[in-house]
Amino acid sequence: MVLTPLDIHNKEFSKGFMGFNEDDVNEFLDQIIKDYEMTIREKNELQERVTELEDKVAHFKSIEETLNQSIVIAQETAEELKDNARKESKLIIKEAEKNADRILNEALSESRQIAMETNELKKHAKVFRTRLKMLIEAQLEMVNNSDWEEFLKLAEEDTEIPVK
Repeated sequence: MVLTPLDIHNKEFSKGFMGFNEDDVNEFLDQIIKDYEMTIREKNELQERVTELEDKVAHFKSIEETLNQSIVIAQETAEELKDNARKESKLIIKEAEKNADRILNEALSESRQIAMETNELKKHAKVFRTRLKMLIEAQLEMVNNSDWEEFLKLAEEDTEIPVK
């Protein structure tokens, strides 16, 4: 049985010839000592348990702080990656636009060159047609010329063979 402060306060010792009964007082003191030792042991055990739990709390706080730092670093890294991706995509777009402009300019230049060559061919075709037409007309004029008629008449007369 554990003594309470009220038990100690209300304890009455029987009086003997010389005062309180010494055995009762010693027995009561032994009980108090036993209870006090038990209380000290419990206190020490509880203190150790508190220290152990405080160490665990400190350990978990350290883990929490490390995790929070890791989360912050991960967030910063994610933002950095997003920024780098944005920058890289902008560079890719700029490069694609430059390539598109270059290809477009090359196509326009080639189209102009083809148009110029086509015009040049048209001019050559007109010149050729005109010359051909002039040549044909000259040949036709030559064929229709009266000199041919005379030549052909003469040639017919020369080629007639007298019949005997």
